[in-house]
Amino acid sequence: MAFRRQRMRRFNATVAVFLTGTALAFPFAAAAQEAAAPVPGSPESQQGQAATPNAPGDVPQTRVDQREPGPGETSEDIVVTGIRRGIADSISLKRDNTSIVEAVSAEDIGKLPDVSIAESIARLPGLAAQRVNGRAQVISIRGLSPDFTTTLLNGRQQASSGDNRAVEFDQYPSELLSSVVIYKTPDAQISGMGLSGTADLRTVRPLTFGKQAFAVNVRGEKTEGGRLNDDIRNWGYRLSASYIDQFADGKIGIALGYARLDSPSGNRHYKAYGYEAFGNQDTNGDGINDINGVTPDSADGALAVNGQEIFVTSRSNQRDAFVGIFEFQPSDVVHTTIDAYYSKFKQNEVTRGAEWFSNPFNGAPIPAGYGCRLPVSAGATSCPDGTAFTGVTAPDIGGTKVITAGTQANVVPIIRNDNNKREDELFSIGMNNEFKLDDRTRFTADLSYSMNKRHEQILETYAGYGLGTGGVTPANGTIGRTFDNIAFEQSQDDFPTYGEGLNYADASRVSLGDRAPWGGWGHDGAIRFPDVQEKVYAMDLRLNHEVEGFFSGFDVGVNWTHRSKEKTVSDNDLFLKNGRQQVLVDPQFLEQSPNLGFAGFGPTLAFNPSKLLGTYYDIAPIRDANYYDKSWSILEDVFTWHAKANIDWGHLTGNVGVQVVNQSQRSEGIVINGLEPGQPIVPQRIRDGDDYTDVLPSLNLIYDLGGGHRLRFAASKTMARPRMDDMRANVAPGFNSLVCSGQTCAPGTVVNPWSASGGNPKLKPWRANSLDAAYEWYINPTTYLSIAGFYKDVKTYIYQQSGTFDFSGIPLPTTASAIPGGVIISNIGQITLPANGKGGNVKGLEFSGAFNFGTLTRFLDGLGVQGSLSLTESNLNPTSNPDPTQAVRIPGLSGTVYNLTGYYERGGFQARISQRYRSGFKGEVTQLFATRGVTEILADKQVDAQIGYTLQGGALEGLGLLFQVNNLTNSPYRTRIGLDGGGTKTADGDALIETYEKYGRQFLLGLNYRF
Repeated sequence: MAFRRQRMRRFNATVAVFLTGTALAFPFAAAAQEAAAPVPGSPESQQGQAATPNAPGDVPQTRVDQREPGPGETSEDIVVTGIRRGIADSISLKRDNTSIVEAVSAEDIGKLPDVSIAESIARLPGLAAQRVNGRAQVISIRGLSPDFTTTLLNGRQQASSGDNRAVEFDQYPSELLSSVVIYKTPDAQISGMGLSGTADLRTVRPLTFGKQAFAVNVRGEKTEGGRLNDDIRNWGYRLSASYIDQFADGKIGIALGYARLDSPSGNRHYKAYGYEAFGNQDTNGDGINDINGVTPDSADGALAVNGQEIFVTSRSNQRDAFVGIFEFQPSDVVHTTIDAYYSKFKQNEVTRGAEWFSNPFNGAPIPAGYGCRLPVSAGATSCPDGTAFTGVTAPDIGGTKVITAGTQANVVPIIRNDNNKREDELFSIGMNNEFKLDDRTRFTADLSYSMNKRHEQILETYAGYGLGTGGVTPANGTIGRTFDNIAFEQSQDDFPTYGEGLNYADASRVSLGDRAPWGGWGHDGAIRFPDVQEKVYAMDLRLNHEVEGFFSGFDVGVNWTHRSKEKTVSDNDLFLKNGRQQVLVDPQFLEQSPNLGFAGFGPTLAFNPSKLLGTYYDIAPIRDANYYDKSWSILEDVFTWHAKANIDWGHLTGNVGVQVVNQSQRSEGIVINGLEPGQPIVPQRIRDGDDYTDVLPSLNLIYDLGGGHRLRFAASKTMARPRMDDMRANVAPGFNSLVCSGQTCAPGTVVNPWSASGGNPKLKPWRANSLDAAYEWYINPTTYLSIAGFYKDVKTYIYQQSGTFDFSGIPLPTTASAIPGGVIISNIGQITLPANGKGGNVKGLEFSGAFNFGTLTRFLDGLGVQGSLSLTESNLNPTSNPDPTQAVRIPGLSGTVYNLTGYYERGGFQARISQRYRSGFKGEVTQLFATRGVTEILADKQVDAQIGYTLQGGALEGLGLLFQVNNLTNSPYRTRIGLDGGGTKTADGDALIETYEKYGRQFLLGLNYRF
């Protein structure tokens, strides 16, 4: 499509500017370095440094200006606490770690560089964020979905409130963290590392910090424009406070922090259900075209939208979070650290708008005793709605005619008022005890617990123009359905514009009730209650012994992790009282109409459906197979035995290690026997599981070339535990009583009528062999260049496959009587389930760097740029279909990701602007009936900016003012029709738009004060 080609040209131009600028800048940096002080990373600069990487939270204050003093300048280093402090500490973490890592560090206490953790780490090389409701929430590392990533807090595994293992970063306030380190290659000493990478969230360590500090941050925020829904405000605030201190002559340290988030968000939403070609149609085979779906006839065969929805959603996001750290070191023999974290996150989401089908085949069964409003052929069983596209414009788009303007005649909009609520609660606590046994030997014992639980309400209701007697049912499909003519103009790269003929905000005409065609949806609304709870217990024991020689030390230990997770979803239909009688809404429940002006649609009836439930609706539980299949529980026990030898031999450093991972997994599920028509399902409990052992060697090497230049090499075998929902033991059987149709079933013939779908509690982990290589050049604390490459040979990938299942113990349904007597019904049948299948590779290149122009001349001190470019590809094809035209892409893989940041900081003034880009990918989203699915998300580009000033002296020294704008260009979120190579396309292969959303700009203005 034209918009895609234009954006690719802009992307290519941006990348060219970035690479050209980098190529021009670094030669000047090399010249400036010749007269510089010892470079970080060189042997000279590492004298006196610890041989091991910084501990979690150990981010010392950085001295940035390391040039030789010029005329009239002093030789004293300048200590900074702003943007360059964060950059320098991040570079220091990257440089000093023996694994290949990326890092982001706080600019000051309570000040990570973005409004959320996900926003910050999404700017790191090889990482990409998926926007969920306008916020960066889940992270992909090196082209692999969040399922392949592990998240740690101070080195400990965390429980997740999501459906699987991926942590939602919104639960961790950026104000309470000192840094985030992303491991791209494993460290044998750290248990539970992911296949694609590991994110370690780190809090401050008060004794390492070494001084008293108190910091307060207060920010107000507002989304642009007016309220989308009047009952949810579009302004909010954030506040945080942190206190760090030391007592008893530096033997006791404490750190306390609190962060409050009251943040609005919202989006304007459009979705096309699909595209079809309509024209003259013969629906009953009598040779007469009884439907003329498109006029003029010259547009017959053009693609038209067969259904659409336009909604506005407003959200209130509230989070309270606390962190407490107690550190006790009475001597160099004993060191104890206890840290606890708690957060509670509440979200209230209101969605309102209209949806309707524009399919010329719309209709409804003929009501008993009634006729149809339009003529029908003799013997017809349904009344056509008469839906048609009239007066259309159908230009050529990509070699195919696509209807972009006209009138949709005889359509029936359904008015939606939905209310979703969510509450998450997270608690984590850990205690670390380190004992010095002698001058060379240390023993460490670490105990931890993490709990995360989520409760949701997903509520939707339907209304429409008109008021009938009764409600829409398959027997009476036209009740209260009032037809409208809606003018439209549609775009492939913007919101459509509609012009309706009826007033859908008229409370005297718009009534509650189902208005869907084809006899309706069978209910007047729905309410669902998903609940998830996960607990993680862990114990880690380590012994470290230092030696001299090629190896500088050895680490051995064992980790035990117990994880339990449960999910249930209570599904319920809503039926209007009094036999589903359509009813007007009492004025006491009405709210101000939502603003649908972005799509040209007028106001619609608005109310809070949660307040109407007891007055207008009966709640009927749904106990179908889908209900039972969404409930499951998983237990895991994992023992990880690990050993590592640290290498320190001249210019060569690093480590070699191995982990032996014993895994035991158990799942409790249900055999969902719903084979008897009209009878309730009788669930049968089932338990299953398996045990596995993996041996995971790893090697990390660094060779120092001198002058800040170094080479890295890493090789490892990695694994990731399977998705939790894939491991469910649920089985949903099916029985084909017509198995003998079309074939002769003589007595003694063996038939296999059983089939099923479900989960697989015997799933093995994803496994991969990985190679990494990198060149790094550290010029000064805020300037570096890195070029890295990686190759992952994924040995097995999990996807849906067919296998056999023993249906013994499941009673034959009564429909089995249709199978002739004497025929042997086998208990063995086919089951479709997730299973370990063939693998493939993921490979890529990563370019990253930071450049402080003060390296060239002091006149440019404070001006700098950061950037990264990641190019990733994969031949993974998780499907059993051998047809190459039906290839399946893996979720989370964007071929191109880049980030570019420019900043200026001097004399207390600071400014920064950042852009991140991610090419199209397959992402996981919540779909109908609270189930998880995937969709094709198109390329995404976001720009954020900030400007601020901090007082440098006087009584209010340390007081800062900061103004931020997120999503500066109001970039859209877009998905396309179809998955992988499927979906409706134009003749030249371009996909057509499915979802188009905009979230608006977010403005934040605040004060921060440290003393």
